[in-house]
Amino acid sequence: MAERALRGTRLGATSYENDRNTDLAPRQEVAFDCPKGHRFTVPFSAEAELPMNWECRVCGALAVTATGDMPAPKKIKPPRSHWDMLMERRSMADLEEVLAERLAVIRGQREPAAPEPRTTHRKTA
Repeated sequence: MAERALRGTRLGATSYENDRNTDLAPRQEVAFDCPKGHRFTVPFSAEAELPMNWECRVCGALAVTATGDMPAPKKIKPPRSHWDMLMERRSMADLEEVLAERLAVIRGQREPAAPEPRTTHRKTA
C-alpha cells in the first residue's frame, strides 16, 4: 500500500486526470491592440458575443479589437426638461390663459378690504 500512496500533495491542489478522450468547447481567439502599442489575444467561446474593447493586460488601458471594428455609437436622447413636457400638453394660448387666471387670483388676494382704523394702546398708571 505504501507504494501506491501519493506523498506531498494536497487535496484539490492538482488534478491527476489527463485530457485524453475529452473534447474541448470550440473557441476563437480575438486579438486586441492597446493604444500604447501592446498586442494580445483573448480566447472566447465560438458562440460568445465578442466585445469591442478589453482592458490591456500590460498597462490597463482600453484596447480595441485588432480588426478595428468599432461599434456604432448609440443614439442618446437629450433629457426632456419640465418646459418640454409642459409644451407637449399645452399650447402657448392655453398657458397665457392660465397665467392670466392665476395673476387675477393673486391680485385679488393683495387688494386690502376696507381699511381698519388704527388704535394706539397707552398704558395708564
